[in-house]
Amino acid sequence: MLSRSAERLYWLARYLERTENIARLVSVHMNLLMDLPNGVEMGWQQLIRINTSEPQFYEKYTAANEHNITRFLLSDETYPGSLFSSLSAARENIRTSRDLLPDEAWEQVNEMYLYVKNNRDSVYNRSNRVVFLNEILKGCQRFTGLLSGYMSHNHPYRFIRLGKNIERADMTSRILDLASLLLADSRSDEMRQYETILWVNILKALNAQLMYRQHVRSSVNGDDVLNFLLLNANLPRSVSCCIAEIAGCINALPNNDALPEEVVKLDAYVQAIDTRHTTQAQLREILDDLQNKLGELHGRISNNWFKQGIAE
Repeated sequence: MLSRSAERLYWLARYLERTENIARLVSVHMNLLMDLPNGVEMGWQQLIRINTSEPQFYEKYTAANEHNITRFLLSDETYPGSLFSSLSAARENIRTSRDLLPDEAWEQVNEMYLYVKNNRDSVYNRSNRVVFLNEILKGCQRFTGLLSGYMSHNHPYRFIRLGKNIERADMTSRILDLASLLLADSRSDEMRQYETILWVNILKALNAQLMYRQHVRSSVNGDDVLNFLLLNANLPRSVSCCIAEIAGCINALPNNDALPEEVVKLDAYVQAIDTRHTTQAQLREILDDLQNKLGELHGRISNNWFKQGIAE
């Protein structure tokens, strides 16, 4: 296959996963607001901080409140990392790759795009926003199911899985980063009393609460949740499982050069994380470093396949 085709499929998957993950990120924050008692400190600025998008946000807005941040993250077409921009980019990549994908996949992405375009104003109202986000999450899941059931699991499919899992691992680390921010030493003692509520919502955001109960078999606590979402080999959204998926794709693709060894090093780094003996500040540094390593892996993938070409 052509390298430009592989690159479009890779970015299609990344943009769609990013679309889904932005919806999950906003959802977990809204659920926390609804679950916590009135008066408990809970700001919205952490959502732009963990995405390192504060400079872009403050170029357009002066106040980091719910209205401005949800507009920025969900419907701002001038911010490349917003849900609408990500879905638009996914639509463009699939539009130019329709000969490699089932027709139903294009129809699903196009329907999602039109839904978001026609319902962007609904993000300003909380109840309407819940409906909006749920529709996006369902649409992304339908797309994943369509590809899994309708598409040959060949090289094009592997590039889609590769992009999806790099983006997924990155966002899982950012959602854990959000929890670390909310529980940092500077947060109020009142917020710390509701730590369990925070971790339950983190699990819900990643559709991992039931699996956590089955595998961990204990009450929800921060260390167990962190280890489960970082290291569990069977949970699709854990960082460790995503790395295993990345390794499987890379090993099955041609001309992979030294990339398998790079993934082995990344996996060893993740396996060495010991959340029980790290402070909140140290954990944030570890998660930031993990995100940088995932970015470096993306750069090597791009240089290896998208700039040098791919064998048939």
